[in-house]
Amino acid sequence: MKIAIVCDWLVTYAGSERVLEQILRCFPKADLFAVVDFLPAHERAFLQNKLVKPTFIQQLPFAKKYYRNFLPLMPLAIEQLDMTPYDLVISSSHAVAKGILTGPDQIHISYTHSPLRYAWDLQHQYLQESGLTRGLKGSIAKYILHKMRLWDQRTANGIDYFIANSKFIGRRIWKTYRRESHIIHPPVDIHQFIPNGQKDDFYLAASRLVPYKKIDLIVESFKNMPDKKLIVIGDGPEFSKIKNKAGHNVELLGYQPTKKLISAMQRAKAFIFAAEEDFGIMPLEAQACGTPVIAYRKGGALETIHSPEHTHPTGLFFNEQNIASLCEAVAQFEKNQSLFTVENCVNNAAQFAPEKFREKFTAFVKEKISQDR
Repeated sequence: MKIAIVCDWLVTYAGSERVLEQILRCFPKADLFAVVDFLPAHERAFLQNKLVKPTFIQQLPFAKKYYRNFLPLMPLAIEQLDMTPYDLVISSSHAVAKGILTGPDQIHISYTHSPLRYAWDLQHQYLQESGLTRGLKGSIAKYILHKMRLWDQRTANGIDYFIANSKFIGRRIWKTYRRESHIIHPPVDIHQFIPNGQKDDFYLAASRLVPYKKIDLIVESFKNMPDKKLIVIGDGPEFSKIKNKAGHNVELLGYQPTKKLISAMQRAKAFIFAAEEDFGIMPLEAQACGTPVIAYRKGGALETIHSPEHTHPTGLFFNEQNIASLCEAVAQFEKNQSLFTVENCVNNAAQFAPEKFREKFTAFVKEKISQDR
């Protein structure tokens, strides 16, 4: 059986690339396609020396820096990739990869990280953050996103089987395409994130500093808890704004290499997670380090954190993205800190190990191939 694996843009080794890495390990002889491939040399090892076949966008002027600006051309680009030689096509998609064209004798399985976020339920947030709510540019952007929605919905008909990375995304897939999906959670590198048995008196938040991650909310909440220390790891466009909001008990370290991030996760009393994420890898990396999580009660966090009502709790939730709700959650955590053991956290994270992902993914693909024969 000849297999093609299609992904969106390859520019850094992040969440969707970690999933792609495990899919490639499941099917090491597959050919690999992408909209663009600008991965730096030091991040290419996970591709296993595969030759990536990109679309025409790779050759457009300034594509390396401004590839996202070519989003309106990406549907056309992805449709130009020739899949006719392949029996099985696997797309790893958070944008346009799922729109690859396949025939009636081919099987297309799409691992969907999310329907195209900019075009669907996050459209208004995207337009506001990009300053495109008014004027001619705003009107053009809204029209393009309207066209992207029509294309995105149509291409769902060409997918034989959807795999969602969480129940939360499964509901989004149903809302957008009216298609059922099988849930296989993304892999977490629990072999690198391990406990060290030592805890210090601080809380940790780590993320790219962009608005939806709500790091500003975490920092402002700890300003209202001056007796509690917070360390923030991460960089991004909101760094200066967040630094100006920080109290004396908050330390912003900026970007830190993985070893220092792991060390902080191992030593923290708890990891604070205030975003509504599709899945959320970092709360599980923290748990793999033996550290419980205080998280916003929305999105993928509900599938990865066990609250105190569970027999083996690994954290707790706050109900609103505001200071009062988060401060109350921290207070509850300190009252019940003994409930959240290193063993519970590590055992929960182990369910998301890369080998578990490969086992589930391979079994699903084999089952669907046998059904279609």
